[in-house]
Amino acid sequence: AVIPIKEYSEDLFLLMVTKKGIVKKTPVSAYSHQRRTGIIALTLKKDDELIEVKLTDGKKDLVLSTKEGQSIHFSEEDVRSMGRTARGVRGIRLSKGDLVKGGEVAEEDHSLLTVTVNGFGKRSKIKLYRKQRRGGKGIIDIKTKGRNGEVVGIKSVRNDDEILLITTKGILIRVPIKDIRAIGRNTQGVKLINLGDEDHIADVTVVLKEKEDVSGH
Repeated sequence: AVIPIKEYSEDLFLLMVTKKGIVKKTPVSAYSHQRRTGIIALTLKKDDELIEVKLTDGKKDLVLSTKEGQSIHFSEEDVRSMGRTARGVRGIRLSKGDLVKGGEVAEEDHSLLTVTVNGFGKRSKIKLYRKQRRGGKGIIDIKTKGRNGEVVGIKSVRNDDEILLITTKGILIRVPIKDIRAIGRNTQGVKLINLGDEDHIADVTVVLKEKEDVSGH
């Protein structure tokens, strides 16, 4: 992950998420003294890996989602601040074989976009995800059986955002968020892209809508 930081303030934190459901919050000031060889940001078990890093003020809400379609919404204040080399704490309790596919800061006026490997997705208001204590199993976000397939990723989005979907065969498509109807939480979603044979969604990212200049261009 690449996080732009203007100053190493005690009031800003790096919030890290791993595929095994571990979350860790550390003040950015802990990373102010750099070495040429780098410094340890997080201690990981051998079978775990870092998948997401967010810059926060330590008081936000967080949503984690898994490949089997489970999500948990909890307060970042449930995660105590830790030292640079700490391992972190459990954010979500995973079923056997399940993995976390994304972690997003949950802004109240945003929606959560969930995208699956077979090109389906759904957009639901953050408020539909009831807040829980961290470390639970969460609730169903999207159905992953049948046509949908497993979850590829989640994104916190606004109506004027756009997303880029890229497939395993290198096809890229840009989709305005306003074209994806907001629906309920525990649903199958809608088709976002027509995929060719043996092609699947590899990743999704958000692009902010370009601002028009004074001439309207």
